[in-house]
Amino acid sequence: MRRCLALLALPLLLAACAGAPRVVSSAPSDREPDEYEADDVLLRNHDVPHVVVAEAFVTASTPDDNIDSPASWLQDGRLLVVASAKATDQLVVYDGDTGARLRTVGGSGKALGQLSRPNGIATIDDRFVFVVERDNRRVQMFQLPDFTPLLAFGQEALEQPYGLWVRRLGDGYQVLVSDAYMAGEDARGDDVVPPLAQLDRRFRRYDVVRADGSWVATPAGAFGDTSAAGAIRVPESLFGDEANNRLLIAEEDVPTGTRLREYDLQGRYLGRDAGNGQYVAQAEGIALMRCADGSGWWVASDQFADRTVFHLFERRSLRHAGSFAGKVTGLTDGVWLDERGDARFPQGAFYASHLDLGVAAFDWREIARALQLPECRR
Repeated sequence: MRRCLALLALPLLLAACAGAPRVVSSAPSDREPDEYEADDVLLRNHDVPHVVVAEAFVTASTPDDNIDSPASWLQDGRLLVVASAKATDQLVVYDGDTGARLRTVGGSGKALGQLSRPNGIATIDDRFVFVVERDNRRVQMFQLPDFTPLLAFGQEALEQPYGLWVRRLGDGYQVLVSDAYMAGEDARGDDVVPPLAQLDRRFRRYDVVRADGSWVATPAGAFGDTSAAGAIRVPESLFGDEANNRLLIAEEDVPTGTRLREYDLQGRYLGRDAGNGQYVAQAEGIALMRCADGSGWWVASDQFADRTVFHLFERRSLRHAGSFAGKVTGLTDGVWLDERGDARFPQGAFYASHLDLGVAAFDWREIARALQLPECRR
């Protein structure tokens, strides 16, 4: 979410919680645990049906970073997590089983390997990381596990990119990037959403292939619905389901009605939304749990400032299947679901950014147990 509020000082609310998850470390703050900005939307003030699932861990609190979005990969059979740190222009790498902070990548600048306001992030094939840089107006591709910078693209067209979804395409990849370009600011300094007719390029495609020993990216068009029902006024998160030709896109504009809009992979709005009766705060990160029989669940965050609610929707029907919140996880932007898991999380791990300070992890077994979900065979 593009917040104008000073939220980095919000403390990690763990020490006083009975039965709270293990915390790797904590940082002092001048802000009390029950202090919020006047216009923050708080779960405690809204009756949103949900169950509580305890976090497996919450990483160390690092207020200087402004952690936005996580993604994971498997290395030697063990999960690792990388998260974008918007304020320090870095990527932060964590142990995916314990939350221990392992290293940082990047630093401020425009050169390959440097970053400027990294936001959306995705891993694929346990080989590559794609990172959106809002202020460099580009996407950068790194090779795992050493984070060797390979390619930067999109500078010629992207204006204010935020989120992305990556899928395998032939021998390469296709990257879809959300672009939150605006029509200036009003007298109060707030962004002005462009007229509907100008929202036809909210999302851009890039085909990334290997040619002559190097990776190259080619623009493959733009899309965006311009109808009142289907247009995305404030975009960021998106995620696709190739088996069902579906792309879910978070509409963050609260006055319009924050929810998930259903598009197809060709970029056409299909006239259906998910979450109309569930979202209260703001639609943010989106992930997908896929089961071998074609079933599964979408998991998407509703960004309350005190404790995020995660809504689940059935994979095929988009019917609401229940909601959960952690004991402490709040203000979630990006999420990531690794359905493969590892020895620590044998049925999968769900990662969510927490209070701009770090990353929280949930064991899928605990989510499924709390919501009484059927077994999901991989």
